Amino acid sequence: MTEPVAEAVEPIAPSTLEERHALLVAGTSEAESYGSRVDPDDPADVRAMPIVLHIPKVDPPARSDLLEAAATATMRVCLDERIAPGGPWHEEYIAWLGARIRKVSRRARGAQWAAAQDVDGVTVEVNGAQARAYVPCRVGALDPRLRKLQVGGTDLERDDPGPHRDGAVRLWVNEALEMTVGKTAAQVGHAVMLAAGAMSADDVARWGETGWATSVRDADPETWARLVAEAERGTAVGVRDAGYTEVAPGSMTVIADLTVR
Repeated sequence: MTEPVAEAVEPIAPSTLEERHALLVAGTSEAESYGSRVDPDDPADVRAMPIVLHIPKVDPPARSDLLEAAATATMRVCLDERIAPGGPWHEEYIAWLGARIRKVSRRARGAQWAAAQDVDGVTVEVNGAQARAYVPCRVGALDPRLRKLQVGGTDLERDDPGPHRDGAVRLWVNEALEMTVGKTAAQVGHAVMLAAGAMSADDVARWGETGWATSVRDADPETWARLVAEAERGTAVGVRDAGYTEVAPGSMTVIADLTVR
């Protein structure tokens, strides 16, 4: 009996971090805000990056640690070798960058969290808090293992994590907006992309030596006013939300400080 001949698989062309960073820069620089592009007529064709937050009932994670895990996971997907031309994630990633850059956070625990690990993405753990960011896709094509997960129910008590961590990109959350953890996870994901897009390739490479670590803190009104001024000077970048959920259109939700890393 003749053995079947294995079909030849075209190898993925190697890519450099600089090339992958260039894709991110091009995608983020073309959008004035995360609500500036027009959605397709069919809601099923809307593209989004899913983010799943591991929030068990018993011993839930610290809020700031979970947000840092979500932000870093987003960055690792956006700079993963698989998003480069020829990679298995490239087409979906580029289509998402060319659309409205949406992220949708969901909650998982127990068996649901275990099953979610089998869907293409990257999981990050920070001090026991875990979040997984996924390959962006059409909403209508979302993997059933993720579709069944709850979007709500992501509230966690605010914690006091202390000063920002050295070497991490600093992300400040607008405390006055009182966003849920799920909403905030999406917003820090936006902010970390804008931060990377505003950096040089060399700076991103140095940041990569930390595993693209992030440090998320709430900003009180006084701190927020200073950060907004820095964003206007170009020493920080802020996320302006489209206002579909929780906040008013045009609200600045998170600011990434570019002056200290």
